[in-house]
Amino acid sequence: MTNIKFLKINELNQNIENNDFYASTIPNHLISNHSRIEKPHKHDFYAVFLFTKGSGSHEIDFQTYEVKPGTLFFLYPGQTHSWDLSDDIDGFLFFHSKEFYDLGYVTNSIKDYPFFDSNHTDKCYYLDEKTSFQLENVLKDILDEYQSSFWKRKQLILSYLTQLYIKINRFIEEVSSVEFNQLRHYQFIFNQFENLLEKHYVQEKLASEYAEKLNITQKHLNRVVKSITTKTTTDIILERVILEAKRNLIYTDDSFSKIANKLGYEDYAYFSKIFKKRVGVSPSEFLKRYEQK
Repeated sequence: MTNIKFLKINELNQNIENNDFYASTIPNHLISNHSRIEKPHKHDFYAVFLFTKGSGSHEIDFQTYEVKPGTLFFLYPGQTHSWDLSDDIDGFLFFHSKEFYDLGYVTNSIKDYPFFDSNHTDKCYYLDEKTSFQLENVLKDILDEYQSSFWKRKQLILSYLTQLYIKINRFIEEVSSVEFNQLRHYQFIFNQFENLLEKHYVQEKLASEYAEKLNITQKHLNRVVKSITTKTTTDIILERVILEAKRNLIYTDDSFSKIANKLGYEDYAYFSKIFKKRVGVSPSEFLKRYEQK
């Protein structure tokens, strides 16, 4: 078994000017890109899916969600996903790079929207009928424009994306009773922490090491992380390590000891102990259970 495939927008069909945006209906995407997406894969872009018909399941980084009409999914770059969908599935999707959105505006950024803030924000929402209908109409406009060759189509797509993201953000605030602006002053620090974690989680697993890199105290970093995720800094560090361990167990043929070593653990027994404490089963039992699904 080879490492999991990393899908890029320029591998898909009908790319826009700079290969940084793609839109389709879900059925057409499944047909035209079957060979690329039939197995679990990652993206190097942001992705949004709205299912309007059918049923099934969608697995994102080993968490499984029910698919039904009105289900909205977000994918953050680097997340692994796969799905099992009914034959009558329908809906819309689009992908874009960070640059596609951010370079189109002076003051707007994709990070303004909480569902794309980090890997730790919710990636699935079940919409009410009214909201699903509203978003479906915007997604139809996006797809129509993407498939056209009209003047300034990129600018109009960006306008539609902003409308869509604002509507989604309002829906999430309404159903979650969370005022996201209350967390904005911590979000910048948390995003910096996540970026550092992605680069250094193999070598550095202590909260104090990340606090030092951020030039803040460990206590303050823990306060920031808890305000965003309700978890400790150490929890987030080890969750990232365990996620990569799961990916390696499922998607490579590497031995358990080699996987442990790749993740910075020379002692497999110690790694296995940490894995079992976090997951509830040993690496071998996790692999066995996953393969029986």
